Amino acid sequence: METIERLYFRYFPEKLLGEVLTKRWSDNVVPVLAAVCVVAFFLWHDLGFFTVASLTETSRQLSEFVLVVVAMGIVLLAGGLDLSLGSVFALANITALICMNLLGWPVWASIAATLAVGALCGAVNGFLIGYLRIRAFLTTLVTLIIIRSIVDIILLRYAVQISAAFPDSDVWDFLGEGMVLGVPFSFIVAIVVIAAWHVVLTRARAGWHITAVGGSRRSAFNAGLKVKFTVFMTYVWSSLLASVAGIFFAARLGSAGSDTGVGLEIAALTAAVLGGNSLGGGRGSVAKSVLGAIVIIILTDSMVRIGISGGISSTILGLVLLLVVAIDVRWLKNRSKILNKVYVSPAYFRLPPAPETDAGTVSPYALNDRLREVSLIGKGKIEGPEDVIFDRRDNLYCPNRHGDIVRFLAPDYERWEIFVHIGGHPLGMAFDADDNLDVCIGGMGLYQVSPDRQVRKLTDETNRSFLSVIDDSRLKLADDLDIAPDGRIFFSEATIRYDMHDWAYDALESRGNGRLICYDPRDGSTRTVLRNLQFPNGVCMAGDGQSFFFAETWGCRINRYWFDGPKKGQCEVVIPDLPGYPDNINRASDGNFWVALVGMRSPAMDLALRMPSLRKRMAKHVARDEWLFPNINTGCVLKFGEAGQVLESLWDLGGINHPMVTSMREHKGYLYLGGLYNDRIGRLKLPGADPNWTSQEFYWGRKP
Repeated sequence: METIERLYFRYFPEKLLGEVLTKRWSDNVVPVLAAVCVVAFFLWHDLGFFTVASLTETSRQLSEFVLVVVAMGIVLLAGGLDLSLGSVFALANITALICMNLLGWPVWASIAATLAVGALCGAVNGFLIGYLRIRAFLTTLVTLIIIRSIVDIILLRYAVQISAAFPDSDVWDFLGEGMVLGVPFSFIVAIVVIAAWHVVLTRARAGWHITAVGGSRRSAFNAGLKVKFTVFMTYVWSSLLASVAGIFFAARLGSAGSDTGVGLEIAALTAAVLGGNSLGGGRGSVAKSVLGAIVIIILTDSMVRIGISGGISSTILGLVLLLVVAIDVRWLKNRSKILNKVYVSPAYFRLPPAPETDAGTVSPYALNDRLREVSLIGKGKIEGPEDVIFDRRDNLYCPNRHGDIVRFLAPDYERWEIFVHIGGHPLGMAFDADDNLDVCIGGMGLYQVSPDRQVRKLTDETNRSFLSVIDDSRLKLADDLDIAPDGRIFFSEATIRYDMHDWAYDALESRGNGRLICYDPRDGSTRTVLRNLQFPNGVCMAGDGQSFFFAETWGCRINRYWFDGPKKGQCEVVIPDLPGYPDNINRASDGNFWVALVGMRSPAMDLALRMPSLRKRMAKHVARDEWLFPNINTGCVLKFGEAGQVLESLWDLGGINHPMVTSMREHKGYLYLGGLYNDRIGRLKLPGADPNWTSQEFYWGRKP
């Protein structure tokens, strides 16, 4: 039974499903699949749709339609609605024809006049909706009627003259029928416009403002954004894009009719929502608009080819819109529920038997009370000193959970100050040869603080995994580091799936979501050197200058990785069966290494690791504060040699002075202890330790 469960949770793609559901594009998978099925039905009835001539003509229609759909998508993204786009399109068409056919203006002047008319229509909508705060549906419905009436009045007077005139302009003909390398010119312009708006919405401040306003206008206003102006400009840009489409339509057909643009706003709205843009605002993209436009063009063209036209085709489009909205609402409502059920994906993992820890035995892990005599530094003055470190002047540094690096001043460490505020939650720290303090910050990445307290970001991303569904290039939980003799910084990222405050989920999975990363200051590059690690932690350089030790917290083991030399790229387990969960590793004055055990293994947790189905049910049906967690309340420090032999252990059985140990640092005959959930730093006298030894000078030498 255990073998079956191990194979099931190893190969069943539940983790893959959970990661797919976290992607932004997954929110419109269902409506798109439904639309593809509808389109496939029509294409099955007309296999000649994909001829070169057909695709060329369709691409011209698509270039005009997609501009209108993108216009609708921009307005939707800002939380609005523009029902006047079809009328603006028709007005732009007839304006361009009047300027070219009747007034005989040059092409550039006709285009400028048409765009100006479109911008005016958008400005009217934007002013009424953005500044006067009239409802978008009512406003654009009224402007739809007004603009359509203007178009009809112009047609009654000038329709015959427009149809009878033929402008003699190669440029105008090129706009409508021109080709560039076999591709219609209008299609190329549409691609350029789409690319530009994609950049604006995803990379530019204006695009972020539009998304913020659509997500929550009140929050955007409280954040200091110009909400009214942003809404105003979305309608101006919307009408401008519809006008560009109208210009291409006029150049292509050269005629105007009372049915021009009729129903276009409904088709554009259908396409925008079908592609995944939300009617409620704050969710959408240009790519989604383009996808919806392609589907609608194929759908409408296919209906015409098989003889469905007029009111029936409009009815079908309306039904498709209704169906898509219904599916979209239901899918968005239940997607988060499905994600919560499948994202946490426990794996089967069997730990080796725990070594003996009973007091009085010959085991190097035997319980004792050597940490009972720990004296305290800064009790009640700091929160969350996960790591501790010393500079060359014997000042003591530690992080706190408020995003500060705190400095206790030598020699008595009674006085303290905020050395620098970085933000996030600083974790592991290391000084380089130039006395810069390098810091891993949970949720932010790798940062550096110079001796004059200047903060700069070193890196917050690495190379993305080729087969990863989620974007694992961004650093979620960088937690400890050390620096190679040549200046390269090797640091651990505990998990790529969870944030710092969700470490319990990673413990529940025990899947191997962590990795080791190298930052090279010589060229500013960052790359991942080792993957699939179980909450890696505690990076510490070995004495050979070619390798380092690191801990795997949930794996209860310590490994050694060679980054240079004849064994470059190799990784081997040094201690496979620790009795607890290892955290930070640091050098000792006698040439060995200290490692902190943040907590001790328990038979119940060890057994649960071999029962992923139990952990899965627990994650679904049990409140988080009642989960079976790894025990992280028993403090312990071990000393081990390069070959992996455990030499001694230091315990605090009562857990009074130092209830949690996540790090330690030996300095001038004392061992200093840090703890992620503590409000103090521990200090323990080490009998027989070198009273002059410091890790900084031992590793980097004396500074001239």
